[in-house]
Amino acid sequence: MIYLSGLSVALVLALVPSCTEALKEGECEVCVGFLERFHQTLQDNDVKFDSDSIEKALLKSCKEAKGKENRFCYYIGATSDAATKIINEVSKPMSYHVPVEKICEKLKKKDSQICELKYDKQVDLSSVDLKKLKVKDLKKILEEWGESCKGCAEKSDFIRKINELMPKYAPNAAKARTDL
Repeated sequence: MIYLSGLSVALVLALVPSCTEALKEGECEVCVGFLERFHQTLQDNDVKFDSDSIEKALLKSCKEAKGKENRFCYYIGATSDAATKIINEVSKPMSYHVPVEKICEKLKKKDSQICELKYDKQVDLSSVDLKKLKVKDLKKILEEWGESCKGCAEKSDFIRKINELMPKYAPNAAKARTDL
């Protein structure tokens, strides 16, 4: 009898998910951020919450994704060049209204790289000294704006181009910089 009760306790402990599986604060930030915005988009556009509709909308959203979010889409197989396809690990639970955090927990078990993605820190253009940034960071600013600097050979060329385009892409930062 003691053997059976010990076995049943072991069975219960094996079936109950442990607390350590929950995502920690800031973990899976790209997954959670992208899927929360995606879920809100589905609600705003009155998309039917079935697996197929969600999958089609996810593929469409991933075509427009850039940077780390595009990398997330690649990991779940929602890009055309992806090697694996685990889109159903997102679309099916979302059709059952499973919270985004839980979906990301399950994705983490499938592919740990998904939760290693972190958003790049945003540069505060209104206060940063562009001369102190690396050329790589200056290129990233232009890339985020969808611009390039053809013929730029030196750091000063990139800085000049950013200052030229700042009123168009970051008008508030441009106004604040005139005070510097």
